[in-house]
Amino acid sequence: MGWLQRIFGMEKPQNAQVNPTSQVQQAATSTATQSIPPERLGLNGEYDQSGLAKRVALAFDQDAQLKNVDSLWVAQTGGTVVLKGKVPSQEILNKMMSVARNVHGTTSVDTTQVTIG
Repeated sequence: MGWLQRIFGMEKPQNAQVNPTSQVQQAATSTATQSIPPERLGLNGEYDQSGLAKRVALAFDQDAQLKNVDSLWVAQTGGTVVLKGKVPSQEILNKMMSVARNVHGTTSVDTTQVTIG
């Protein structure tokens, strides 16, 4: 079971992207100045309260080293990605932190609730 399915109960939507452009930006209309905050940008460029966490989960699903880690959860507080749970090694945690940092809208990664072992 993938990250999106396990955490959010959803399959990967068609055309889902880790770093989409917002629908507002795509429209390029006079309302284009009303942009979606990067941490609220959903998988297809729509507004989503948990957009950053979902995009990080999608990024984990797309990484062969991370897609089968099933003892960790992803959440967000604003632009901070919060990882909670257990990982098998420091190497895997470092990889997860690196992947999460590369998702647009991430300002920091909190691993204080992660145990290794």
